[in-house]
Amino acid sequence: MSQPTLTSPCSSVSPLRQRMLDDMRLRGLRQETQRDYIRCVRSFAAFLERSPDSATPEDIRRFQVHQAETGVQPPTVNGSVSALRFLFTVTLDRPDLSRRFVLVRQPRKLPDVLSVAEVGRLLEATPGLKYKAALGTAYGAGLRVSEVAALKVDDIDSTRMLIRVEQGKGRKDRNAMLSPQLLGLLRLGWRDGRRRGVMLPHGWLFPGRSPVEPISTRQINSAVHEAADAAGLRKLVTPHTLRHSFATHLLEQDVDIRVIQVLLGHAKLDATALYARVATKTIRAVTGPLERLALLMEGQSTTG
Repeated sequence: MSQPTLTSPCSSVSPLRQRMLDDMRLRGLRQETQRDYIRCVRSFAAFLERSPDSATPEDIRRFQVHQAETGVQPPTVNGSVSALRFLFTVTLDRPDLSRRFVLVRQPRKLPDVLSVAEVGRLLEATPGLKYKAALGTAYGAGLRVSEVAALKVDDIDSTRMLIRVEQGKGRKDRNAMLSPQLLGLLRLGWRDGRRRGVMLPHGWLFPGRSPVEPISTRQINSAVHEAADAAGLRKLVTPHTLRHSFATHLLEQDVDIRVIQVLLGHAKLDATALYARVATKTIRAVTGPLERLALLMEGQSTTG
């Protein structure tokens, strides 16, 4: 009988899959990342129709050509590259094969941003206090959807007016801002949860369908789509749109971009600087060189 592989449809976990899971845990990869990596390896194995530990350089080339020909988008291609590089570099100790994978250059698009009025309409149209508070947190504190879902009641520090974000992107802790308006919204949601018996002591700030489980990112995504439709917003709105809007609106209020970088948890300033390209008030406030030239010429004609 053949040895079960990483993708075998058997009840027990194959040795290769278990080794990869152990390697990911040892390096502190998040559960979501582990699931994504396993899914990508499954896709690669399905293409090969055999275990990935038998792959050749030609197999890797054929796989990436297949992805390009079938219209797989750059983020998905690059996600599979990360997963397969981990498999071949760490788990299989084959860095020679890992180097065969090619990342696809992604066009840098400007993020979609809502106006302050549109955010207000979105929150007004959000059904239920739990979802209104969750979306309010994404916008009011600039959190990623995964960070919103992972918040616990004890992460809200009303004395220091901070939100404790534990193990955000890059497994880094940070403090996010907590405005009085957001605190008020969170208290309304907390009281409603207590009344319904779903808010446990020291439990999740946004409980899921079971109080012992957090809300899922899929639930938050569904809520924001429904609210955008109800509000009549024609833009494609996701939870990340609220984070983009948070950063852009702060920049338009002349908040230092380095402060915004810290609040967002960006490792590099380049990522935060992108918002300068969509901050319309900031752009409009700049005096163009043609206007400066006109003022200079006018001054010379006056003194001449």
